[in-house]
Amino acid sequence: MKLKRTLPLLIFALLGLAQSALAQKWPSQPLKIIVSFAAGGAADQLARAIAPQLSEALGQPVVIDNKSGAGGNIGADQVAKSPADGHTLLLGSGGIFSINPHIYKSMPFDPAKDLVPVASVGIVPQYLVVRSDGGITSLEGLISDLKANPNKRSYGSPGVGTSGHMASAMLLGDIQSQATHVPYRGGAPALNDLLAGQLNFIFDSGASLQHVKAGKLRLLGIGSPNRSPAVPNIPTLDELGLKGFNADTVFGLYAPAGTPQSVINRINSEVNRILASGPAKDRILANGQLPFPQSLEQFAKGTENDFKRYGALIRTHNISAQ
Repeated sequence: MKLKRTLPLLIFALLGLAQSALAQKWPSQPLKIIVSFAAGGAADQLARAIAPQLSEALGQPVVIDNKSGAGGNIGADQVAKSPADGHTLLLGSGGIFSINPHIYKSMPFDPAKDLVPVASVGIVPQYLVVRSDGGITSLEGLISDLKANPNKRSYGSPGVGTSGHMASAMLLGDIQSQATHVPYRGGAPALNDLLAGQLNFIFDSGASLQHVKAGKLRLLGIGSPNRSPAVPNIPTLDELGLKGFNADTVFGLYAPAGTPQSVINRINSEVNRILASGPAKDRILANGQLPFPQSLEQFAKGTENDFKRYGALIRTHNISAQ
């Protein structure tokens, strides 16, 4: 009987020793960051902004691997099923936790059980843009056009349930109109089709700003509570009359459940340091995003709040991926 009582304690102790040994020699090989959206989008930009300094800090190469599709689920699923040794991380939208469980009837993994938050990297504002030669010169003009032509206009997004899709659903809900949603496998393809005249508007995560500066696109407003440092002269949609409009999304790093806590703490500390100053911070700001270092507790709490906020929006607009 005594052996039966002590055996589980011995097993837990051995597991603890194994995790401690793993953490002590970590990282023992290159790290892979799987980005759950296409190259050129916000997640990809954030990953490539922090990778060089993270590699330097950890003494191992950091490899970026884009696995897009299904609103980020494909890349997230791969990470969820990877060894929990701290060498494979996900960089994706918080929507994997706060949006996708509401809109997918079934998922190949359980975000709440199979992944753990490691470090928030950036807030990704949503920039409302149209073609400069499309005849729309203001938010008021876009709203008038959409209300006069229900279901005759189209918009793109990085996929069903992504931040660009949610921002557009908020806009259309606020003005009580409808438009055709065209989902893509990332923000860059949607932006390309807007530039080509295949779409009427999109909410973009920052890649559009270079085309705004070049005169190809017109920036009508920002779907955030606060103005963007990248374009401080452009008002928010709240300022322009859509009160309470907030489509910000936090993008961050996640790891497979079971990853040693000491490894998670180390990555969180290094990423927060990298975001505080230096080339990564400058690059993120230049891309139109906002560096967003947080503690693990803050990151988890923000995700919980977004789950409730977006859940209400999804139910209101009956958004589904299936």
